[in-house]
Amino acid sequence: MTPTTEMRNHWWWRPGWDVGRRFYTWHCTFDGQNNVHQVAADYRAALAPLGPALTLIPDQWLHLTMQGVAFVNEIAEADVRAIADAARARLAAVPVFDVQLGPAIVDPEAVLLPVSPGDPVQDVRNAVRAAIGDVLGEVPEKADGFRPHVSVAYSAAEGSAEPVAKALTAVAGTSARARISTADLIVIHRDNKMYEWEPYASVPLG
Repeated sequence: MTPTTEMRNHWWWRPGWDVGRRFYTWHCTFDGQNNVHQVAADYRAALAPLGPALTLIPDQWLHLTMQGVAFVNEIAEADVRAIADAARARLAAVPVFDVQLGPAIVDPEAVLLPVSPGDPVQDVRNAVRAAIGDVLGEVPEKADGFRPHVSVAYSAAEGSAEPVAKALTAVAGTSARARISTADLIVIHRDNKMYEWEPYASVPLG
């Protein structure tokens, strides 16, 4: 992978998004996972001197992005409930597993903790995508190109990536262990330059 040399602002409004819009999506979240929270705190401490150029992500909003569904006003709630039920049946066949988050890499719009191994995460995503297909017939977003990761900070400005890379040397090699035991269907927004959400359904693996 070619090292990132320039940062760009993550918080531009992507097509369809605006203040007040809400979106159904699947994530894995990390409530109660102290090792993840401690490592995220270490990264936040290292990156904090960069100030407003980065948006540091609190423990509450750490997430592994999985699979989008639809904007809330563009899908019937009965279909959302049916997707959750279909996912419950499919994810029962996917065992609980552990992953490593990190060490961090610099992306043009974020500081990312790559997730490894990636195959079991892909299994969860495949099950969720199949559940969406069971109900809607079509599945949004591409099946390929998925890179499982957890962001610890988003770029909030344009500029050189060098200060970010330099700040990360203080926590070089730092990684966390996480257990993936559920997939969470959530209602997400980005009104406050942060991905914030309310839970809709938490579906256990295995």
